[in-house]
Amino acid sequence: MNEFGDEYSEAIESETREIKGALFNDTIAVLTPAEPICLRETATVHDAVQAMLARRQGGVLIVDANGRLSGIFTERDVLVRVLGKDLDVRRTPLGEVMTRDPEALSLRDRVAYALHCMSVAGYRTIPLVDAERCPIGIVTVTDAVRWLANLFPEAVLNLPPGDTLKHPSEVDAG
Repeated sequence: MNEFGDEYSEAIESETREIKGALFNDTIAVLTPAEPICLRETATVHDAVQAMLARRQGGVLIVDANGRLSGIFTERDVLVRVLGKDLDVRRTPLGEVMTRDPEALSLRDRVAYALHCMSVAGYRTIPLVDAERCPIGIVTVTDAVRWLANLFPEAVLNLPPGDTLKHPSEVDAG
């Protein structure tokens, strides 16, 4: 092999070690999770949707009287459990349409495990809790995609000509 091939191989091996290290060692804390919106079961779907729109988040966490996580309500729930059943958003309490006792992770859990939950279980929004199960953050598929894009910046940033990039500051239906 020539001098350039050796350098290229070394660069690839170094990059592979870096990616493997990130996959196996990075914790959810590196994703800089958003502060969660927390509401009680008695809040209405309308209240939740208004809070989600104001904070540009895809879900709210439901807490009990002690501030512990008891449920989650996401944009998917709005479609399937509320609009799909023709419920009145102003009269329907979150307690009737939320997912009870959702799986939650901590900041110490690995990003790879969050990706596993998203991939295998189909979660798009995962609550983060402390040792007492009080919400401290929320991690989303978007956070995970951003992290992956940072692991592969050349592949993501060097798109071929003609590819259209979405502008993140613009709100759309996606």
